[in-house]
Amino acid sequence: MIRDFKAQIFCRATNLSKREIDTADPVWIERIDAYFRQSAILPPDGDPTEYAAAFEAVYPQPRHRRQYIEDAIAKGTPCFGHKVLAGLIAAGMVDCVFTTNFDPLVEDATVTANARLLVTDQVRPTVAAIDSADRAMRCLNESDWPLVAKLHGDYQSIAIKNTGSELEAQDERMRHVLVEAGKRYGMLLVGYSGRDASIMEALHAVLDGPSPFPNGLYWLSTSATRLLPAVTAFLTRAQGLGVDVAVVECATFDELAADIIKTSDLPTPLYDWVMGGRPTPRLVPVQIPTIEARMFPVLRYSALLIEQMPSTARRITLTSTASSPEVRSLLKEKKCRATIAAIGRELAVFGNDQEVLAALSPLGASLAGEIALDPAKDSWALGLLYDALVRALARRRPLIPRLKRSGHSLDIATPRDGDDPDRIWRNEQVLKKLREAYGSPLTGKVPKLGFPFQEGITVKLEQADNRWWCGFEPYTFVEIPRPDATDAATPDQPANADTIGARFERGGDPAGDWRREHWAQRYNKNWAAIIDAWSQLLTGGREPARAVGLEDGTGIDAVFELSRYTGWSRAGHHHAYFNRSR
Repeated sequence: MIRDFKAQIFCRATNLSKREIDTADPVWIERIDAYFRQSAILPPDGDPTEYAAAFEAVYPQPRHRRQYIEDAIAKGTPCFGHKVLAGLIAAGMVDCVFTTNFDPLVEDATVTANARLLVTDQVRPTVAAIDSADRAMRCLNESDWPLVAKLHGDYQSIAIKNTGSELEAQDERMRHVLVEAGKRYGMLLVGYSGRDASIMEALHAVLDGPSPFPNGLYWLSTSATRLLPAVTAFLTRAQGLGVDVAVVECATFDELAADIIKTSDLPTPLYDWVMGGRPTPRLVPVQIPTIEARMFPVLRYSALLIEQMPSTARRITLTSTASSPEVRSLLKEKKCRATIAAIGRELAVFGNDQEVLAALSPLGASLAGEIALDPAKDSWALGLLYDALVRALARRRPLIPRLKRSGHSLDIATPRDGDDPDRIWRNEQVLKKLREAYGSPLTGKVPKLGFPFQEGITVKLEQADNRWWCGFEPYTFVEIPRPDATDAATPDQPANADTIGARFERGGDPAGDWRREHWAQRYNKNWAAIIDAWSQLLTGGREPARAVGLEDGTGIDAVFELSRYTGWSRAGHHHAYFNRSR
């Protein structure tokens, strides 16, 4: 109910329709909670008065609150826990139930339970609300059990307790019944938060008697650490007075009921009725395959294990705050090769210390030791290592790094007019295996369109199974002229270049059909060869991959050591599908 009330208040304040939000979606939950954290409309989350304040804020009039509850109750049906409780009442094992709920589920379930017994064995509970408290008084005085007492009223009552002022005081007659029952019996409190002061005051009044809760006091909660301070204080006082106090942890009412039914000797008709309403088990027996799996790998991943990567970077402090794009612009202007991440007035940097300081002198840059990198925790560290990894893989290889917000990539470098012939020959030798795997040129122009294309891979830095991996996926980059492009250029990416998986607003992707035909006939065997060729290209050479290539003592470089072999997966059992040749 609190979540629903907050959603209604949020929609009114933001002029949104409630149909536009999903209160079960964590994203919307965080947005709504953030709104209330920044405003003083309601008490803080978890405050004992939060429910009452939210209910009154949405429905100021008592008749509207009654209507809201009646509409909600109309959708309710007894759960497994209600059926167990009803079975215990019908069997004479529970004498008195106090509830702050307005719904009739306990008494409805008890009526159904009684119908399973002979008429002479049926026990019909007396239901008393705050506008019929005399019934509760009669049951107490005459020991006429069972009793279902509704401390906050029944949904059909004119007087029900929801708001802060209504919850401040308990009906005197109903309070007397609750206190006297506590003096005669033990008490089991299930699913009660202890938010309203009136009931907590009545429970404290029980402790003022000579022998409070003679058969013990058991407070059930999902976690003992989540009890409100008022509850903890009450239980501590009770224990100090010699009451047998226990806090029992139980996840749900249904789970508690399932545990109770195991040790309760219900009459057979009641037991069969209760167990017929059990939820469908989520765990069912399965036959474990006993046929030995195939020994060779079935799946090959396009991912390389990163055996070692940087754990620290250079820390540089600035006298004024600057964003990452602003810092990169200064470095580019001074032709300083460095990889950076801005954190307020601090930078995490891979590069030559003196060159970086000279380029960033307008920002008052100064060295400040080193900064630890935790990419699993800090997004800026993940971004820094992601940028550095792509630059390191492209360095000294015929590859062009493209760093974009939508994802980084590496593309085959197209030979340019005026390039050194020896360099062109060396690059062709490096790319020979990759060219053979593709079975077609790695660069060229799209037929009929004339747009330049380059084979390449998208690159991802991801964590799986507590290890970091360099994932890559082959794709074909096409440079499509887009003079009206609004996507800002980066040092490694022209503004008019086709983005990875881009959707063109007008006219679609002009090279889309060609790209699909380009890849359509490449099956598993071709993919395996392409993945193998890319993995050899990325891990070739004896030295680890370095983002900058610094001499010792001149700064901190980003050094990555990658496994020469991609990840593999074996099937857990054999299947006829694995007999396919492709």
